[in-house]
Amino acid sequence: MDGLRLRAATALAPLLLLVACSDTAGGDEPADEPASAPTPSASSESSSESPSEDATATPTEEPTEEPVEEEPPNPISVAALAEAELTGGDLRLGAVRERTAAFTSYDVTFASTTAGEGTAPLRISGVLNVPTGRAPGGRGWPAVVLAHGYIDPAYYVRGQGMTRERGYLAERGFVALHVDYRNHAESTDDPRIETAVRLGYSADVVAAARALADSRDVRVDPDRIALFGRSMGGGVMLKALAAEPGLFAAGTGWASVSSLEAENFAQFQRPDAPLAELRASYRGRHGLPADDPEFWRGVSSRPAFDQITEPVLLVHGRFDDTCPPQWARASQRALTAAGVDSTLEWYDDAHAFGPAFVAAMDRTVRFLRARMPT
Repeated sequence: MDGLRLRAATALAPLLLLVACSDTAGGDEPADEPASAPTPSASSESSSESPSEDATATPTEEPTEEPVEEEPPNPISVAALAEAELTGGDLRLGAVRERTAAFTSYDVTFASTTAGEGTAPLRISGVLNVPTGRAPGGRGWPAVVLAHGYIDPAYYVRGQGMTRERGYLAERGFVALHVDYRNHAESTDDPRIETAVRLGYSADVVAAARALADSRDVRVDPDRIALFGRSMGGGVMLKALAAEPGLFAAGTGWASVSSLEAENFAQFQRPDAPLAELRASYRGRHGLPADDPEFWRGVSSRPAFDQITEPVLLVHGRFDDTCPPQWARASQRALTAAGVDSTLEWYDDAHAFGPAFVAAMDRTVRFLRARMPT
């Protein structure tokens, strides 16, 4: 399903493919790395001499410290995304795609943050599954926003990439909103999406959560909305959690890309294009990872893990040759070191999660229900 490697040289930022999971939960969870917490600066003692009896008791004014102005973050960074006013709402239900005994599926659109100030919000398309009946407890349905993996936008169609997950969740009592992202399917095009290293995808899933919370057509409990990303969508998920702490109840990532964008670049873009071509593309404006490591850390989620307040479940296949298993280990250890309640589950499966899909989804549903009890 993913067109990642075929078009990686022209795809403009560290991202990737689709995903899936596994079969039997493994027990070789990595040991936590020691957190390298900054050493608190020792409080310095200040001493003052007592004035002599014949000294003139003229109080001396203490020098006032000039306020230090922090430099604003690079406008293309996770930090800038966190400072931006990420808007969302106006969920509109369109045609019915499917109706089963367990749920009804709709084509939908909603509003998301624009790339520039003073312009109209983007319209993002997607697919929404709503369980049949009434939400238990009278509080509205728990909901999950779905962030799909990389599929070439030129070939992508509405709702592609997480159809199985969307149906599985709706059958178990979750409203499930699959986000197409800007520049996909019927969504509005954002001309800055590639030069902005696709940070707009994270803005779109934030907007989706706000659209669900504000909807009058679908009753969703705003305190029980989770975010579920696969492959590239796992990276989208982590950046969204770091940018908007407290918005989601939990996050889960299957077969996720690396939380360091330089590693994604090396895996997906660098092998398929000569350096001269890469420098001539948008990447040349930022510098390649070796040229400007600070920029590439700034567009990565890992340095911002200490901003995440939600529990995170990572699910990965031991035989994933698209997103290497060591990426999942490193991300989970970094999450734990940053103080995030994080878990990594292993399955005997590859990137697309075939044999282990049901077992991994059952584990994911248990995680979501524990964080969003009915």
